[in-house]
Amino acid sequence: MNRRLLQILACPDCHGSMEAAAERESGQEIEEGSLTCARCRRAFPIRRSVPRFVSEQNYADNFGFQWNAFARTQLDRYNGTRISEQRFTDETGWSDGALKGKIVLDAGCGAGRFADIALSRGGEVVAVDYSTAVDACRENLKGDPRCHPVQADVYRLPFRPGTFHAVYSLGVLQHTPDVKAAFSAISRQVAPGGELVVDVYLENWKDWLHPRTWLRPITTRVPHDRLFRIVERLVPALLPFSSTVRKIPLAGPAASRLVPVANYEGVLPLSGQQLQEWAILDTFDWLGPRFDQPQRPARLRQWFEQLGFIDVRVGRSWLLTGRGRRPAAA
Repeated sequence: MNRRLLQILACPDCHGSMEAAAERESGQEIEEGSLTCARCRRAFPIRRSVPRFVSEQNYADNFGFQWNAFARTQLDRYNGTRISEQRFTDETGWSDGALKGKIVLDAGCGAGRFADIALSRGGEVVAVDYSTAVDACRENLKGDPRCHPVQADVYRLPFRPGTFHAVYSLGVLQHTPDVKAAFSAISRQVAPGGELVVDVYLENWKDWLHPRTWLRPITTRVPHDRLFRIVERLVPALLPFSSTVRKIPLAGPAASRLVPVANYEGVLPLSGQQLQEWAILDTFDWLGPRFDQPQRPARLRQWFEQLGFIDVRVGRSWLLTGRGRRPAAA
C-alpha cells in the first residue's frame, strides 16, 4: 500500500482517519503492516501490499478463485486485443486523457482489466474488490505507482465520501446481495461534478431461457474448485457443439443460446485458445456467483435520479449501462 492512499482512506465503521504501521516496507510502499482508526481504534491488516477491510473468505469467493486462475485472460496488455478498452470506452464515454490527473474508483476491479485502461488514460486508480481477485489486480498492475488495490466491502467502502472524480463499476453490481444498496454506496464516493458509470445484466423475458437461470440452483451449491473442474472439462466439447448449432438455418442462433457455454466465436477477435479460455472464465462466471440479479432500464434510471445525479443516460451497450454526473458544489 502506498502511503499516499492514507489521504483518502477512512474507517468503514466510524469514518475516522487511518494511521499506518509498517512491519515491512519499501520506500513509500507498505508491504506488510496494519491500519488503525484514529477514532474507534479498530485495526485492519495490510497483507501482500493490500489493505484488507474484510475477511479474505466471503460470498465472492468464486470471483477470487476465477480471477486468480485467469489473472491475465481479459487484460488487453496480455491478450493482444482491445476488447476491454473498447468496452470501457463504449460504456463510460471517457476518451483518451479524460481521466488525466483525476482520482478514480474501480468498484469491483477483478483482475484489473478496466483499471488498466483507466490508468492508461491518466487516472490515479483505487481498485477495490471484495474478493482475493484484488491480489491478481495488484500482480498485473504493480508496475504502476498510480494503482492502489484495496480489498473492501462495496457497502462499507473505506474512503472519505465525495473523494473520487470518476467512479465506475462494470460487471459487478448484479452479483451483490442488494443491488440498489450497492449502487447507493458507490454513488456516495462521487465528488461534486464527478461522474458515475455502472453496468448490470439486463432483466427481460430472455433471462428465463439463459442457461445460467436454470442451472444456477444446482451449480451454486457446488464447491467452486469442483465446479471449475467441471466447466473446464465440458467447455472443449460444448464450444464446437454451440458453433455447430448456431449454423442451423433460421433457428440456429436462438437455439445455440440454450447451450450452457459462453461462445464468443465471430463476436470477439479471439484466437482458438483465447476463445476457450474466455468460455471457461465466463461460463464459470454465469454459474458460480451466489447472487445474480439483472435490472430494468427504468429502475436503473430511477436510482440515479433519486440520488440527485444529472445528465443521466441509460441504454444498452455491452450490458445495460447507466451514466450520471453529480452536480457541482454551489
